[in-house]
Amino acid sequence: MNKSSNFTLVIGKESVGKSSLISSLTGKYAYSANFRGSTVDCDHYEAESGEIFVDTPGIFRESDAESTAKFLDNITEYDRVLLVAQGTHLADDLNDLIPLAIGKQGVIAVTFWDKIQNNTKSVENICSLCKASGLPFIPIDARSISDAEKNKILESLQLKSEIKQNSFKTNKLFRFNSPKTLIESKVLGLIIAFLLIFLPAAVAVWMANSFAGIIETPIKNIFQPIVELSQNLPTFLSHILVGNYGFLTMFPLMFVWAFPTVLLYAIFLGFYKASGLLERITTALHPVIRHFGIDGRDLVRIVMGFGCNVPAVVQTRSCSSCSRGTCVSAIAFGSACSYQFAATIGVFAAANKPFLVLPYLAYLLITTLIYARIIADKSALSNRNLLVIDGRIFLQMPQLKDVWREAFSTIKSFLRQAVPIFFAITIIASVLDFFGVVNWVVALLSPAMSIFNLPLESALPIIFSTIRKDGILLFAEPNLVNQLSSIQLLTATFFAVVALPCLVTTWTIRKELGTLFTLKMLGKQFGFATICTLVLVFAGKILWN
Repeated sequence: MNKSSNFTLVIGKESVGKSSLISSLTGKYAYSANFRGSTVDCDHYEAESGEIFVDTPGIFRESDAESTAKFLDNITEYDRVLLVAQGTHLADDLNDLIPLAIGKQGVIAVTFWDKIQNNTKSVENICSLCKASGLPFIPIDARSISDAEKNKILESLQLKSEIKQNSFKTNKLFRFNSPKTLIESKVLGLIIAFLLIFLPAAVAVWMANSFAGIIETPIKNIFQPIVELSQNLPTFLSHILVGNYGFLTMFPLMFVWAFPTVLLYAIFLGFYKASGLLERITTALHPVIRHFGIDGRDLVRIVMGFGCNVPAVVQTRSCSSCSRGTCVSAIAFGSACSYQFAATIGVFAAANKPFLVLPYLAYLLITTLIYARIIADKSALSNRNLLVIDGRIFLQMPQLKDVWREAFSTIKSFLRQAVPIFFAITIIASVLDFFGVVNWVVALLSPAMSIFNLPLESALPIIFSTIRKDGILLFAEPNLVNQLSSIQLLTATFFAVVALPCLVTTWTIRKELGTLFTLKMLGKQFGFATICTLVLVFAGKILWN
């Protein structure tokens, strides 16, 4: 049997229940892999029977449909598709999905059937569609699919029913509009949407940092005997393990500060996705956010970077093709990881100037949006690149298994992507430190600090922050922090944050989008960060003189 016959490509719009349906069919969680014959990373679900369902990126904008069409054109050896259409907007979905799968063998799962199953006309329409097209239409509630429905889908996939153009008409199909809420109002809805995105991030960071403050000392005490034993090893090996950037020195930091934030924010985000609230938020934000070359989902991923940049960058795999580069660049520029943000607050507190956190965050937000606008793809800014899900998603109380499935994907990417990269970076940074390369670079760049009206000693924390973002804490060193004015402290911390992403983030971006993209991004980011910092210096001279 041809190996490709084991694959079923699952295609549908965003939030129609694709992932939930596939997980129910296979009883498995997803693993992400590059799909053979394409450059697209998709979630794969492998059933015990050997059947593999490939969850292709959801269609959110009209440009996504074009990307999906190109993807399918390149995957000519895989002929079987499972189209997932939302029952409440069946005509809209069929009109958009059917042209993508012409000539392939297909089955159509109709989700959200629980919202319309008591409507007589809806049942009649499904029966007429089956007759006219010769295709199996299987109505389901993707959240609680029965064994009979699972078997029907799996059996129907073996029938080899071909999807043909114009085999049926959809102009008479019903449409159910979801009840409107406050989030759909123009002004109030926009405010609510922003609060719903930023408050969970703020709560997650606050709760995780509070928890980290409690467990940090016990964790360090646990590692202390190992650290002491490592100091008896040969100098080079000891430096790699327990030096300034040693694995044992930094490993507790990763799990004390970063992991709790990632975990909490992943749960918040999982609830949003499983309830349908995320799509309500993103459609409410889109009229404003689209002017910066991103959409509401992209903004969620940028905010998600405050937990850890790595899963945020990995999650951009499901971004629209026209906005992924902008989203990744915005994460690298303005999305501060949890322990970096905590370190920044610590520096302001050490200087007895905690009020600086407000202008810092405001300037970070403004410059990130401007940067996104400058580098945005023209197609992402186009008025013609419309949303295809506007006003269609029903809100529902999520099931715990659905929330955990969504959260698990984020946590898994953190453990599989961030931790190995983190380990590699500690070795690289330790080797550079051991041979004096770090000190050499600091000495070389120290004179450049005068450009930003900063003392020479500021070069050290700025350089260290490009290796790991908590290096910004070196600004809190008494001899340095006491000689910095408010504007100098704001300038120094801002530039340390945005000049370049940390090595872990850089490595992840290179792995996801390639070396050329990463090098170009670093050049653009450093140049724009330098300009923004000089603007801050100039504004400070005017305001403080």
